[in-house]
Amino acid sequence: MTRVKRGYIAQKRRKNILAFVSGSRGAHSKLFRIANQQKMRALISAHRDRIKRKRDFRRLWITRINAASRANGVSYNRFIQFLYKRQLLTNRKTLAQLAILDSNCFYMILEKILIS
Repeated sequence: MTRVKRGYIAQKRRKNILAFVSGSRGAHSKLFRIANQQKMRALISAHRDRIKRKRDFRRLWITRINAASRANGVSYNRFIQFLYKRQLLTNRKTLAQLAILDSNCFYMILEKILIS
């Protein structure tokens, strides 16, 4: 059986994969088979961490809201409970930004939900 040499498409594919992993060290950026494995692993990690990022930011926002509300004498869960009771529905990202950037506004919201 005669040998078949692959055409330019296979070379282009290998070149693209090696370009994708060009920031890696050693054989991970030089040898095609190892680079291909590294690419698949990198894509899996990127997908996993995109999902994890959402979790991490939500935890960060909750921690910031908790710290700001405790400074004013209310725990996080009581604060959220009062927000839902008063139907002042806003997301945790906005509340965390208010707590850091505009603490007076956050304090006014806290007073508003505690008094009424």
